[in-house]
Formats: sequence, structure tokens, C-alpha cells
Amino acid sequence: MTNLEEALPKELLRTNRSGAYSCSSIVDCNTRKYHGLLVIPIPELDDENHVLLSALDVTVIQHGAEFNLGLHKYQGNNYSPKGHKYIREFNCDKVPTTLYRVGGVLLKKEVVFQHFEDRILIRYTLEDTHSATTLRFRPFLAFRSVRQFTHENSVASREYFPVENGIKTCMYAGYPDLFMQFSKKNNFIFEPNWYHGVEYPKEQERGYASNEDLYVPGYFEMNIKKGESIVFSASIQEFKTQNLKTLFEEEVMERSPRDNFFHCLVNAAHQFHIRDNDGEDYLLAGYPWFKCRARDTFISLPGLTLAIEEKDYFEAVMKTAEHGLREFMAGKPLTIKIAEMEQPDVLLWAVWTIQQYAREEGKEKCYKMYGQLVEDIINYILEGKHPNLSVEENGLVKTNGRDQAVTWMNSTINGKPAIPRSGFIVEFNALWYNAIKFAAAMAVDNKKEKYAATLEEWAALCKQSFIDTFLNEYGYLYDYVDGNMVDWSVRPNMIFAVSLDYSPLEQNQKKTVLDVCTRELLTPKGLRSLSPKSGGYNPMYVGSQIQRDRAYHQGTAWPWLGGFYMEACLKLYKRTRLSFIERQMVGYEDEMFYHCLGTIPELFDGNPPFHGRGAISFAMNVAEILRTLELLEKYSYQ
Repeated sequence: MTNLEEALPKELLRTNRSGAYSCSSIVDCNTRKYHGLLVIPIPELDDENHVLLSALDVTVIQHGAEFNLGLHKYQGNNYSPKGHKYIREFNCDKVPTTLYRVGGVLLKKEVVFQHFEDRILIRYTLEDTHSATTLRFRPFLAFRSVRQFTHENSVASREYFPVENGIKTCMYAGYPDLFMQFSKKNNFIFEPNWYHGVEYPKEQERGYASNEDLYVPGYFEMNIKKGESIVFSASIQEFKTQNLKTLFEEEVMERSPRDNFFHCLVNAAHQFHIRDNDGEDYLLAGYPWFKCRARDTFISLPGLTLAIEEKDYFEAVMKTAEHGLREFMAGKPLTIKIAEMEQPDVLLWAVWTIQQYAREEGKEKCYKMYGQLVEDIINYILEGKHPNLSVEENGLVKTNGRDQAVTWMNSTINGKPAIPRSGFIVEFNALWYNAIKFAAAMAVDNKKEKYAATLEEWAALCKQSFIDTFLNEYGYLYDYVDGNMVDWSVRPNMIFAVSLDYSPLEQNQKKTVLDVCTRELLTPKGLRSLSPKSGGYNPMYVGSQIQRDRAYHQGTAWPWLGGFYMEACLKLYKRTRLSFIERQMVGYEDEMFYHCLGTIPELFDGNPPFHGRGAISFAMNVAEILRTLELLEKYSYQ
């Protein structure tokens, strides 16, 4: 904790069900523009999150001497006031707890983010002291979108109004009031100042602007006795301060422990759960900058819910998603907040998601819940109604991705796909074959033999065309085929043709595809997005935005792809691969202590030491690791 080189890359994330969060490094030094103690969505302004309260510095005062426990990075690599040097212990098994020692003073700080309110709660407990002690709290305000910076200006309001045991203030019109309150009476000293040149090193690394000014309206001051606890609350709602201590205890009781790998992943899974003001349930694609996206929702949903025995939340999210799917297929404007519903593989992933539900809850219940939706999706595609997914005479599906990114490999440079994938795309067609076979099986179970026979005809045609189109003499699958253009790149997208329940490949073909993936793509952090032997291999996700866009899918490793690889291994080799997959899981367990504690980042460098990059917590990765752990358990008892 006292070595900033070690401590600053480690981040802590706390969330609630509205999409609001609290996030910083473990030493409370903000290193990203996305960091803040209270970061909330403000739908009245836009669809972004907004940093209201950036930080809260606490100063311990004894015998007139002041010891500031805060930490900020300023321009010129200056850190001030270096409060990290007073840290003696840190623990986040249940709630993040930091113990500071200043001379004879031991001060404990615990942080929780309220589940169903946009409120951060911090409890300070004076564990030990030998003389009269005063605490001073200085709030750093931003009132800005996570995409922007704030700088000193004459428009920002300095007005504040006393409320019970605190103040409320609002820097700009259109923003809600920020209520800062304590469980104990205090003095607020109005001393408005702008702190200039606060710098965010993570933004520097990414080639962005990286400094801003933060506004401090003044400070709160109060005495504290040995053994006493004081709770601080920051929210856009006023609160009865005599209930703050009780509220804090209740929130702590609700927290599940993160005392092992599985519990950490379950906790991370719950952080993606979002419920909007209309009562609709969603899955966030990741923190801190992702929204709800259709493909991510369907890939993540089984792992984040069914794999941890939370089918109720699966059904709740699926209810929202089905509403969106039906609006899309009917050509109506979407009334739900899931982006990219029009992407051509989204319907295919939706069928895969429903297939996982059938596995867990049984075919009969699945058909009752989602049978009609599966039929409608298949018919919609077969009837050629999708604007960018057509079924060709050979039974394969085709899409146009030359001018826009249409697959999960969606990075763009100057508005054009960094990796154009078009025509017959390998994972689209693996998913399509799987979807029509699953729909046919459901039709048979429900006495729709004629419909099932039609689908089986399509499946037989698709199967032969898939092998003819994608399988090459080296035993792996082309990534896409577009007219005369054949992409020989060794990419992980072929793994789906092995891992899905219904595969167009024969057993020996599956094995050769899996062998190529093992030799050229497998890392301890998932599958590489491109083989080191293929042209353009670029495994390090670093540098400016354009450098990172070029590297995004050119060799970086993705844990969620690793989940489908593990599933393919288990399907082909059963129990003989259990110990191998358990060792792969250990590589992820190590990540619980790095990057954002207790979760998995978006991607990893494709070369050793496989450093975590991108978003600090990524739903598809957490989901597929949880699903792999469930598969391991099932195969262990077979």
C-alpha cells in the first residue's frame, strides 16, 4: 500500500443496481477520469455517468498538528498530500477497510455503496488515541460527465445550503443537489478553492487529455473520541442522519464475503445487474465505460445467472431483452435501453442463450417460456427479413461487414472496421447451424414434425456447405469467406464450431480445429484474437487510441473465448481434460489480486506477462469463467 508503483494499478469498484458506482485505486488516489466516490447516471442530462463527488480527504488533527490522509496526483509527477504513507492495513473481504496510523492514532475507514440508492457511505472509527482528536473532511467536487474534465470557471455555483448535519450544493444547472451529511453534528467552514492540475495517469497512458481542476467548497470539522464511529453519506437524496449508522450496518450485512475465487466472481456478476426507473432489468457490458449491449447481454446472461443458480434474474433480463428483440423484428423503434440490437449475430446469440436455459431448466419449461421466440427468430431469418443477415442457397448465412463492424471484433479506425469481416463469417454460421438444430429438436419435442423436417433440411444443407466453405487442408477453419476473398488468419472464432451443442463438424474435424487453437491461440488468460504466426500479430494493447484500436483484435487474449475453448475440450475429451482446465482456472484466480480487485478486466496482452488491459470489469469474461466452473463441476461428477 505504501509503494505507489504497486498500489496505484490496483482498483476497487463498488456498484448499485442503477448503474451508479464508486471507484478508485486502493489508496484512494484517482487515476482515471472515470474514478470518483459518487458516480451516477443523470438521465435528465444524457445517458452518461457523472462524477459528482470525486474524493473526500480526511485530516487527523492532534495538538494543533495536521495529518492529511488524502492522496492526489498533480502535474509534474507530484503526489500530495501522501496520505498513503499512514496506511497500516487494508482488507476488502467484505467491505473495503483501511487502517491508518498517525502517531498514537489508529483510524479505521470502511466504505459501502448503497444497493438501491445512489449513496456512498463511509464509516470512520477511532480505534485508538492518547489525546483529544479532531477530524476534518474536505470534499472534492467535479459535477461532470465521465467523458469530460472540469476546470476552474466563473459559471460554477458556490452556493450551499445547510441541511441536517451537513450541506447541499449544486455546481451547475441541470444537475441534482449533492447532499453531504454526517451521523454527528459538525461545523462546516466555507472556504471555496479550486485545486488545479489534478492528473490521471491512466488517461495519459491512453493518449488522452489527463488533467483537471476540482472544486472544494470548504471543510467539515468535528471531534471524535476513542471507540467512536462517524458515518459520512453523499447522495442526491437527503437522509435522516440519526439512521446513518443503522443503514451502514444493514448494508454491510447484505454484502456477500469475497473470501475465495468463486465468491469474488459471484460478487462481480452481481455488479453487472441493472434495473432502470421503469423496472426493466439489464446486464451492463462492463465498467467503467460500457453500456448495455445486445451481444454482450446474450453471451453473458447464462454465466452471470444460470451458472450461479439465479434463474429468476435470467428470466427478468430475458423479459426485457425479448421485448427488444420483438420490437427489432417488427421494425419498431426500441423502447428498451439495449444498444446494437441490429447487429446480425445478435439473434443467433439469443437462441444460444435460450439453449443454455433449456440445459439448466429442462426442455419443457424452456419451450413454454421461449419456444415461440426461438421459432420467430428462425423464421425471421429464413424469410430474409433481417437487414444484414441473409440465408443463401447453400444454407449458410451471409452478412455485409466491409463498411461497418458487424461482429464482436468491432474496433473501428476513422469510422471503418479495423478488421473488416464480411460474407460468410465462421462463428455466424456455426451459431446458425446450432440455432436451426436446436429449433428442430424443440419442434420434435412439441409434435411439430413438419416444421422440424423443414429445419432439418436446412441444417443438412448448412452442414455440408459449412465444411465445404470453411475447412481447409491444414485442419482449421477460415475466419470468413467473401466471394473470392478467403481469410486464412488463425483466429479463435472457429472454436464455436467445436463448442456449440450442435456442430457442423465431424469428430475428427473438431479435434484438428481444437488442436490448432491449443497450439497457436491458447494463453493462461483465454484465447488470442490472432495467432502469432498470422500476419499483423500485435499482442500488446498499449499506446494511443489508434494504436490500441489496431491491437484490439490482433493478438490480445480474451477470457470469454477461453470459456468456449474449455467447453470444447470437455465435450471432446471429457474427464481426461479436467486437471488441465483446473490449471487454466488458476490463471484467472491470480487476477483477483491485480487490476480491479475481485473481478476480471476486458482483455489481456497476448504475450507474457499477459497484463490486464481495457475496462476494469467485463461481463462476458466473468460470465464465461463462472460457466466454465459450473461445467467443471458437472463433468467431475459424470
